[in-house]
Amino acid sequence: MKSIDPKDFKVVAPISLKDLPTDLNCRASDDDKEDKLDGVREKLSELQDVMYAHNRYGVLICLQGMDTSGKDSLIREVFKEFNSRGVVVHSFKTPNSAELEHDYLWRHYLALPEKGKFAIFNRTHYENVLVTRVHPEYILNENLPGIEKVEDITPQFWENRMEQINNFEKHISQNGTIVLKFFFHLSKEEQRKRLLRRLENEEHHWKFSPGDLREREHWDHYMQYYEEAINKTAKEHAPWYIVPADDKDMARYIVAQIIWEEMQKYTDIKEPELDDKVKMNFAIYRDQLKD
Repeated sequence: MKSIDPKDFKVVAPISLKDLPTDLNCRASDDDKEDKLDGVREKLSELQDVMYAHNRYGVLICLQGMDTSGKDSLIREVFKEFNSRGVVVHSFKTPNSAELEHDYLWRHYLALPEKGKFAIFNRTHYENVLVTRVHPEYILNENLPGIEKVEDITPQFWENRMEQINNFEKHISQNGTIVLKFFFHLSKEEQRKRLLRRLENEEHHWKFSPGDLREREHWDHYMQYYEEAINKTAKEHAPWYIVPADDKDMARYIVAQIIWEEMQKYTDIKEPELDDKVKMNFAIYRDQLKD
């Protein structure tokens, strides 16, 4: 199977989602893709152990995509070899009353990874320029000055939010958080099939929500706003990667390999060495433990 090069998926110039593939059609077998993923996730778990000891960087993995695009299963499969102390998953849903008493980025600051750990945002701060653009009435719940009705939400409001998100990501990256953002590029037809499987397979009934169908009606608007958000916030310190998502197994391998390749740039991540004086006294410590 062809090796994965992050440059093939990284957004480095304005993109049009309709021109990008949702399936690579690589013809690799499921076993081949699983074997590739096994190898990468083992290396990632070892890297995280070293990161934990190094204690200088945190890693923020941002996952965005339409319903059924495979974010949940990817988290399970890519990160299952990690030490449980080294990875935390945050699934951001509708803001609660306490969160609405703060600015929209507040809850995301609270969930940032500690040094030495990975944090995964399953749906992210980008919901604030995606769902809220499709449903601008949600903004009214934030009780913002000068916004009393939907008509008060101007195009400049969204421009300001994009700039705020860029500033947020720049700030955290300058303070030791490695930011990697992934958009799961799913076709509308593949989503239809996956939603139908949820209805037809009894053990997956719990995953189905009529709300998924209502949001599906806004597909074109979501694609428009995803495209705009990605183009305006793809930065070298917080890059976006467009991952073809019609093939879940391949998408998992792509994401895992990109994370691994990008982390190789941080050559300073190494296990700390013991002080020479401590090493010189190893024989003494051994004797103490033998008593």
